[in-house]
Amino acid sequence: MIKEVVVLLAGFVLLIKGADWLVGGASAIARKYRVSDLVIGLTIVAFGTSAPELVVSVIAAVEGLEAVSLANVVGSNLFNLLIVLGFAGIITPLAVKSSIVWREIPVSLGAAVVLFMLANTGAGGANTVSRPDGIILLILFSGFLWYLFRDARQSGETTNAEEAPVPPEKGAWFFIAGGLAALILGGRMVVNNAVVIASVLGMSEKMIGLTIVAGGTSLPELATSVVAAWKKNVDIAVGNVIGSNIFNILLILGVSSVIRPLSWDMSFNTDMFVLAGGTVLLFAAMFTGGRKRLDRWEAVLFLVLYTGYIGWLAS
Repeated sequence: MIKEVVVLLAGFVLLIKGADWLVGGASAIARKYRVSDLVIGLTIVAFGTSAPELVVSVIAAVEGLEAVSLANVVGSNLFNLLIVLGFAGIITPLAVKSSIVWREIPVSLGAAVVLFMLANTGAGGANTVSRPDGIILLILFSGFLWYLFRDARQSGETTNAEEAPVPPEKGAWFFIAGGLAALILGGRMVVNNAVVIASVLGMSEKMIGLTIVAGGTSLPELATSVVAAWKKNVDIAVGNVIGSNIFNILLILGVSSVIRPLSWDMSFNTDMFVLAGGTVLLFAAMFTGGRKRLDRWEAVLFLVLYTGYIGWLAS
């Protein structure tokens, strides 16, 4: 099993580097055509941090590993919410903008509720995230992006592109192609070897998806938010996590279920309750202690909750 573990870790490295190359190359091309930093952040960077989850879930869906595809998204969202925000909040209390409190956090909760309803009573019937359900998720994702762009345009935050320096385009397409290749190869390595490891350890595909695979694909969010918190860029630290959670459910599960309908194990309902409860707890934390702020003691509570959740899974 040592070989499988080494290949799994190498797959995670390829996923992270592939996302980094893809974001770098796409950002260079976007700036070449005078696309603003805000729009780049809302699309390319946000997509880049979710690219590992997207590739792994899509590959798992194509190969019929539906539990891995679903568990990767649900587990990544839990990891983002409780571990990433937990560590970032310990480094520095996270002051949160009103727009995140009243818009992104409720949208993140709403996405989880919609997924729960579709999986249990959706167009494909109970216990399935069907193709029509996936189309609904993608429509909601498109609406969310439209709302973000409209809000940015009304606030005048997309008007600085003309003054931005134009970076060299040379090599940008190489990085895009290399990033995509690394993502696809890394995704296959992660999925295939995670299944082998789960079999050897007697773990279910769902269990390894919720833990090892989800934690590995969430490393870009962890690195981004921890570094941002260290540099006191708390908007990035919090926005990165909440935005990624919205992308994961609406975009990634939307694409995955359109490719292949996903069977919904009823045990996922408990995980969704934990995710919804954690999101509600984050919202409530904005009104306790420091207003519109995740304090250190609340961040510690998030880490304790995740530890308890993993312990419950293991038992």
